[in-house]
Amino acid sequence: MATDNNHAAKKHLKADVRQLQKELEEKAKIAEDRLNQIKYLQADFDNYRKNFEKEKENIIRLANESLIKDLLVIIDEFEIALGRLENERDKAGLNMVYKKLSGILERNGLKQIEAVGKKFDPHLHEAVNKEISDKGEGFILEEYQKGYMLNSKVIRPSRVKIAENAGGKEDK
Repeated sequence: MATDNNHAAKKHLKADVRQLQKELEEKAKIAEDRLNQIKYLQADFDNYRKNFEKEKENIIRLANESLIKDLLVIIDEFEIALGRLENERDKAGLNMVYKKLSGILERNGLKQIEAVGKKFDPHLHEAVNKEISDKGEGFILEEYQKGYMLNSKVIRPSRVKIAENAGGKEDK
């Protein structure tokens, strides 16, 4: 009888062990699922944070671009004033302020577009006039308004006069 009780107890223990193993496997699967969910959430959050940082940088860049575009008018007026001043002392003082303002804008990514003597590029220049010249077809002869780039983006194209019928060709 004692052996029957032992045998029954062992069967009962084996059943309990199987039940516990089954529960453990279920809990392990649930834990693995939750861990995967956490990993996906963490990846989603990292992507959100990166997108937020990019968006913030774009907003700052756009705000800077708008401010710098507004300041280009003042740069243009400085250049006009410097060309018209005759008093050297006044010219030197105004030139100092002009150079400081230009330096600040350059440190913030503003770069003047080279034009005169260069080949016309519709991404950088706006042709507002043409002139027959022997300089070569499409070369820039004169710059009416300076163009500028902010970092790698053109914020104002150079307004230029370009050569046409170059190389001694005659207009028929």
